[in-house]
Amino acid sequence: MFADTLHEAWTAMRYNRRSTVLTMLGLAWGIATVVLLLAYGNGCGRVMTNIFASFGTKMMILIPGRTSMQAGGQKAGAPLHFTLDDIEMLKNNVPQISRITPEVYKNASIQYDTRTFNFGVVGDHPNVASIKVLVPAQGRFYNLEDQTQRARVAVLSSEAKEKLFSGRNAQGERIRIDGLTFEVIGVLNAKMQEGDDDINRIIYVPFTTMGDLTDIHFLDSIGFNYEVNDYAELERAVRAVMAIQHKFNPVDRRALSVYSVMEQVHQFQAMALGFKVLLGLIGTITLATGGVGLMNIMLVSVTQRTREIGMEKALGSRQRDVFFRFLAEALTISFIGGLLGVALAYAIAHSVGRLTLYSAMAKHAEAGDIQLVIDPRTLLIATLFLGIVALVSGMVPAMRASRLDPIEALRHE
Repeated sequence: MFADTLHEAWTAMRYNRRSTVLTMLGLAWGIATVVLLLAYGNGCGRVMTNIFASFGTKMMILIPGRTSMQAGGQKAGAPLHFTLDDIEMLKNNVPQISRITPEVYKNASIQYDTRTFNFGVVGDHPNVASIKVLVPAQGRFYNLEDQTQRARVAVLSSEAKEKLFSGRNAQGERIRIDGLTFEVIGVLNAKMQEGDDDINRIIYVPFTTMGDLTDIHFLDSIGFNYEVNDYAELERAVRAVMAIQHKFNPVDRRALSVYSVMEQVHQFQAMALGFKVLLGLIGTITLATGGVGLMNIMLVSVTQRTREIGMEKALGSRQRDVFFRFLAEALTISFIGGLLGVALAYAIAHSVGRLTLYSAMAKHAEAGDIQLVIDPRTLLIATLFLGIVALVSGMVPAMRASRLDPIEALRHE
């Protein structure tokens, strides 16, 4: 029975070949639009992930400021000064922290051979490489032994290396930082860099060695990463501990600035989700337009075959037989159109490749460009949309055909 219904539907489609092909193409374009727009939304979401992952997502940076609220006997306007005691305080009282490092910064004169530049020099613990995702492209990052021995070793960011050494090998060479000689032990991979951002011009040295260049008693910042998901609760815990240590109001954001990467990640994820929903709605409207075309061609088919339907009913065809025959015809057109649309979407996604986005605004930001990502969930959503459109577009003509009065149908001219 089912095979006979499909055979009759196929025969009817071949009879109206031109209209059937045009309807299939309309549905194919609609389903391709849905798939590609959702793939574009997936690509945007992946861009945000790539951008933040290159800097370390579960990371917080604490920067001391000046109080703006009175707390206890402390007046507003008192400056905060971080020391190594704060590092120990946070390690002992906030167990969610997995790695933590002090950080001291200085703008220094860097010299190699006849070349001299002013670059930022940062002193950190060796674990800063894991906290900030500092990946050596050449050589190695300094380790605990280097820090213990106050070794005068340096790790260069990519642009600092290029300016000092151009295309020459930097590993093992010696540079002078404010007149002191340091050995280059590594060069970092380039990070995404917007405009005049100096992130690729920083030179990293062990925290203890930084004491040879500047006073390291007071810290410029504290960086740490963590493994928990509730970053907001973690920030509150950190503020509470630091407020007790430095006697300021925990809600005073001017006293303690907390830069949380995950907070920005979630903000961009919410934006990306809204963008995907918008694109999905646009694609659905396009697919619905194809469904209107399918309904129209099926209604025309019912009108053209009215006498045929009347004769079949007169010869004993039941109402449901006529209904399922027209519905099967609509579903078959939709199925073939859907397959063509998915194939078209994959072909376009493969041929387009990478769409320039973040690399137009930042250097070394190819990972921040959009790639059309067609995942199984995208296909499932598009298939559900197509199925709904096909059922709605097919049922109306099928119901109209099945309800025709055989006597009236036979009189139709």
